[in-house]
Amino acid sequence: MGTGKLRIGGAWSGVLEVELDEWTVATLREEVAKKSGLVGPHCINLICAGRVLRDGDGTEKLSQLGVKNNAKILASKVSTDQEGNSLKEEFLAEEERSKRLSRLKAAATSLASRHAGGSLPVEDFNLELENQSGEKVQLGDETDQRAIMMGLMLHANAKTLIKRQQYKDALEVLTMGEEAFSLCDPKVIEMVDNVSILQIDMVWCYFMLHDISWLSVAGIRLAKAREGIERAHGKESSRMRVLQGGRYPELALYLRLQLLEGVVAYHSGQLQKSKEALTAAQAKYTQLQVPDETLSLLMSMGYKARDAKRALRMSNQDVGSAVDFLVEEKAKKERKREEDLQRQQDILEQKKYGTTPLRKPVDLQKLNELVSIGFEKELAAEALRRNENDTQKALDDLTNPETNSVIQIDIESRKRKRLHQAASAASEELVSMGFPRAIVDAALRRFGTQEQALNHLLGQPITNAAAGVNPSIPPLNMSSLDAGQGVGAKEVGGGSSTQKEIEDRDAEMEEELTGELLKGDAYSDYDIDVTLEGEAINEYLAKLAG
Repeated sequence: MGTGKLRIGGAWSGVLEVELDEWTVATLREEVAKKSGLVGPHCINLICAGRVLRDGDGTEKLSQLGVKNNAKILASKVSTDQEGNSLKEEFLAEEERSKRLSRLKAAATSLASRHAGGSLPVEDFNLELENQSGEKVQLGDETDQRAIMMGLMLHANAKTLIKRQQYKDALEVLTMGEEAFSLCDPKVIEMVDNVSILQIDMVWCYFMLHDISWLSVAGIRLAKAREGIERAHGKESSRMRVLQGGRYPELALYLRLQLLEGVVAYHSGQLQKSKEALTAAQAKYTQLQVPDETLSLLMSMGYKARDAKRALRMSNQDVGSAVDFLVEEKAKKERKREEDLQRQQDILEQKKYGTTPLRKPVDLQKLNELVSIGFEKELAAEALRRNENDTQKALDDLTNPETNSVIQIDIESRKRKRLHQAASAASEELVSMGFPRAIVDAALRRFGTQEQALNHLLGQPITNAAAGVNPSIPPLNMSSLDAGQGVGAKEVGGGSSTQKEIEDRDAEMEEELTGELLKGDAYSDYDIDVTLEGEAINEYLAKLAG
């Protein structure tokens, strides 16, 4: 459509020559405001064909909004009230956005602190670092682990925002992620490609926001990203190829990198460099196009279209390799599901034993070693808990008759305390239902459990509820009231703040952060839909040809 003329009426009357494929509503509003001499663009409303032209996400061009050559535009001045309301709404929206970003950062910090430090999680899962084979890895010390976890969570959240085309918000979150990664030892970061991918995603947001002011910093970021990726993947992805068994999972990532390098070179006046980068990106784009027949073949085997397309792209369109990839991924998911279930069971068991003075859970592997040589499990767990999971010190305590006796007395004391607490809670609950306390306590002593006591109380009039109940009968074992409680975190050294953590945590934000991580896999960073990239490659190659 190119250049066109718009006939403006209202606050300013005249004809404007515009680039319909380049100008946005904001651009047009600025130009009209300039011509009219009003305070600023926020004072102008633009109406075309009875419809108010909205800014949207700031990327839509006039031609995309249906504005054609010779269209008539009514420019009306926003009233003072409207202007005030508009500014107020904008301020409130920005304030809310700022609060949300602060909550997001605080939640990421809290999650990373809990899970990287090895503390007993308040959730039923653990965030753990994995490599692309799904194996657990330990990168650096606790500080490094915390920094990497925080960076990964924020990066995953930003990628979700990018998919929703919320590029401005995504850029804010990516900046926080970059800050988190910067807290990690550079030598540890050099081992992975996550920071380089984050840099590429930041430049992609600049590009999608059409913000030319970021041009110089974009070039620096892309140079760092390329250097980091080549260090992690090997020259010409040699290390990646070996690790991935000849597959090409990183192809779409390199396509985006080369496209952005071409765009930066173009706007910097380096046209030959731009052409080379864009031509290389175009070749990869062609390489990533999945033939319908091949896709249909995999779908006929029962695979979903998205999974089949992903496998073919990562396998360079080789059907056999794609099928192997799909089989391997299914096995990995099943293994991960089993490991997650086992980890949930482990966490529940660890919660029974409480935490060490430094608020770490009892190490189950060390516990099982002590049990295998003949020590009673609960006793061994308490010895490890007291000694910060030091096996030798725990063994010394267990083999010392005096210390062993003290530990057993403490365990029995806590058991009695828990049983007493459980009985009190059961009594209070039954009394709250309207039963007299003396009758409730007698029923609990006789029947042992809250459920049986309640059945008894409901089975006879209140006046006769004590009939047949002998208050002199000693309390029966009330362990059924203690189901799942064990030694609570509040009862053992260093555990009292666990409850405070549960109360203080921002569950909504934490779920938002962990949701994508728990759904994702080792290839999520490389799984890019390159449709927009393909369009941009053609656009810039056309500019170079022109």
